[in-house]
Amino acid sequence: MRSFLLILTFLSISFYSYSQVLDPVSWEFSTEVLSDDEVNLVFTATMDKTWTVYSQFTGDDGPVPTYIEYEEMGGAKKVGESEEFGHKKEGYDKLFDTNVIKFLDDEPFVIKQKVKTGGTSSTISGYLTFMTCDDSRCLPPKDVDFSFTIEGAQNQKSQSKATPATNESGVASSFTLDNEEEEEKPKKKKLLDPVSWDFATKDVGNGEYEISYTAKIDDDWTVYSQFTSDDGPVPTYIEYEDLAGAELIGESIEEGHRKEGPDPLFDNVNVIKFLGDQDFTIKQKVKAGSGPIKGYLTYMTCDKERCLPPKDVDFLFDLANGMAYDPTKKALEGGGASSLAGNIKGDVLDQKILKIRDTFENPKGNCGEEIEEKDQSLWGIFIGGFLGGLVAILLPCIFPMIPITVSFFTKGGANKNGWVNGLIYGLSIILIFVSLGLAVTAALGPEALNKLSTNWVANTLFFIIFVAFAISFFGYFEIALPSSWSTKTDSMADKGGLLGTFFMAATLAIVSFSCTGPLIGTAIVQVASTGSYLGPTMVMLGFSTALAIPFGLFAAFPSWLNSLPRSGSWMTTVKVVLGFLELALALKFLSVADMTSHWGVLRYELFLGLWVLIGIAMTLYLFGYIRFPHDSKVTKLSRPRLAFALVSLATTIYLATGFMYNDEIKSYDPPAITSGLAPPTTYNFFLPQPELDPALKEKYSSYTKCANNIDCFKDYYEGLAYAKQENKPMFVDFTGYGCVNCRKTEEFIWVDSRVRKMLNDDYVLVSLYVDDRKKLDKTYNSVRPGEKIRNVGNKWADFQILNFDNNAQPLYIPMSNNEEVLLAPRPYREGIDGYLEFLKCGLETNKNI
Repeated sequence: MRSFLLILTFLSISFYSYSQVLDPVSWEFSTEVLSDDEVNLVFTATMDKTWTVYSQFTGDDGPVPTYIEYEEMGGAKKVGESEEFGHKKEGYDKLFDTNVIKFLDDEPFVIKQKVKTGGTSSTISGYLTFMTCDDSRCLPPKDVDFSFTIEGAQNQKSQSKATPATNESGVASSFTLDNEEEEEKPKKKKLLDPVSWDFATKDVGNGEYEISYTAKIDDDWTVYSQFTSDDGPVPTYIEYEDLAGAELIGESIEEGHRKEGPDPLFDNVNVIKFLGDQDFTIKQKVKAGSGPIKGYLTYMTCDKERCLPPKDVDFLFDLANGMAYDPTKKALEGGGASSLAGNIKGDVLDQKILKIRDTFENPKGNCGEEIEEKDQSLWGIFIGGFLGGLVAILLPCIFPMIPITVSFFTKGGANKNGWVNGLIYGLSIILIFVSLGLAVTAALGPEALNKLSTNWVANTLFFIIFVAFAISFFGYFEIALPSSWSTKTDSMADKGGLLGTFFMAATLAIVSFSCTGPLIGTAIVQVASTGSYLGPTMVMLGFSTALAIPFGLFAAFPSWLNSLPRSGSWMTTVKVVLGFLELALALKFLSVADMTSHWGVLRYELFLGLWVLIGIAMTLYLFGYIRFPHDSKVTKLSRPRLAFALVSLATTIYLATGFMYNDEIKSYDPPAITSGLAPPTTYNFFLPQPELDPALKEKYSSYTKCANNIDCFKDYYEGLAYAKQENKPMFVDFTGYGCVNCRKTEEFIWVDSRVRKMLNDDYVLVSLYVDDRKKLDKTYNSVRPGEKIRNVGNKWADFQILNFDNNAQPLYIPMSNNEEVLLAPRPYREGIDGYLEFLKCGLETNKNI
């Protein structure tokens, strides 16, 4: 359980995909004058409802504590430790499975730090790091700059203030407050930027120099070595564009907290990376030339759950003057001529599209903003449980219990009012089984239930459990509770009264467990694996209601017993048929484990073939050619058994049609009853990959097949042109080759036949890879200060930031072919149903504009 919670905490910190909309904490800075030479620096956080911020003094094994870094004290000195004020709560936090200290949203969270200025003017600056979470997820740690200007003693009371801190371009990076009045300034959203680079040069004599590249890496982030495998992340790479006659001496040396081994983010490929608790430095010896050394460094950074696209940083080493810096801050020019889509002004590529910006902030449709992952319909779960309960009544462990129950009520052992007996008995059955559902829900919790849907260990375990249930139904062993339990409840039932009626229901639940156990287990596992929090409770409510109705009715109206069919071998037949269905369903869970772990074993053909074999075996059993331990020899088929045998035969033949090739979709044509259970037809052993339309490929060079053989374009402008040609909306997919959550979406959501059909037929899919290292024909400057565009990945990363204020992947945006954003962009979320609603809502919105 604890491991599940830890996994889910990391997943919940995939907050970065919400970074364009979630900003639940604002900070204000002010001062309190205490005396001529002492001042309180005041840091005040206001949190949105349900959000919390963590204390400076919470443990490091949980969330990131709030931390204040004073970069410049201006001669002032801190006096003692800071004090914290607000609605403080200390205790166990299920998000981190540890004790934490946090401050709740109903009061501002205030930190006060006393400083001694000596009565002189001081400027105190730095930054504050904080982390915020709500009940189910966390946002990444965030830095907020601050600057306090404290005047001398004679002017302190009127002049002491906190002023906006600014970045290198002179733009305020956060707003702060004066002591006496509020100064509101817009707060710019902060993109993820966990790595900063510094450059240095050192004269080592004899005309030789050591140039160094040093990365300061935020906690929990890593940067990859120059020497790591190309099969995993993008290695750090240094491109010398102009050596000016200088010569490199030997290989570069890397220093820092180096770690080598398999990385789960990249399918356990061995990688070499440097951790964030130390600086990562690359040193290179050079022999000086006639001028400065110019170039750029490419690096990729990841944390435990996701990666940012590769990024380029320019450098210039002026060896003669002992200077090294990033020349983009000095507006270094780019390269030669080119024809590239976008607004090109000289060497500047402006990809900001005003229509996108306007409709991104005010999408044409609003349903997309409210779409969340929906639990499987609770009523659907209830009905499924109800049908399971009806089937359970027909099993040999339960059906014979009906006359025993009626006997209990007619012998006078309980209240003589029959309908009251029946009502109490039925409600007791419901209470017992619903309590079981609640226990499962409470034991696992919503996070673990949600994780089960794709966890390969859980799905493999479910496969084994279902096979065991099937073998039990075949009669080779029984799943039973200890006999002492039924003896105890039966003795309590003999006491009569309300308590006796309840324990009679408990006796039913226990003695029938050998039949109901597999059914209950199947129902709970099936619902739990969908991630539905209330699912186990609802399925048990449906199951127990179906059981309770006939038992309650027969208890109230004993004469109805005459209308019941007699017990007999038909009950064993029902049980064995359920065993075959359990086997078929077990393969669904093994299939999920296979696709999650990329085993490549249970592909479409093998899965469907096993289902056909199970269908053949069930048909032969119903016709009497196969017998199990509890079966007697079939001398004559009854009409119901013959009917079910024929239905089984027809279903098996229908399943076999799933091997037929559909020329229109260039793949197998799967039977409808396998939808959501069988692997996608694109996950197969024998079919060749679909071919591209040669006419389209000739016209649009970026046209290709993306995940699951869906037609797509890898260039926004070509995709837009084709969308106009076909009069279809676009589905823009910001993705990356190293994007883990992008692969999850493709493997677990895009494989759904309904999703795949909509992406292929109703939209024009435009997949923009922000880590594509293919070089452009020249280097451009972005309209964002200090950013250069050298390759295709830079181009699409720049496009995403300019138009959607976001640099995290995946990000999905339905757009009209007139470049209007139809719905608020969707980050990574699990679940097919929510994704389908998102796609449908985009199409509806497009029709209405």
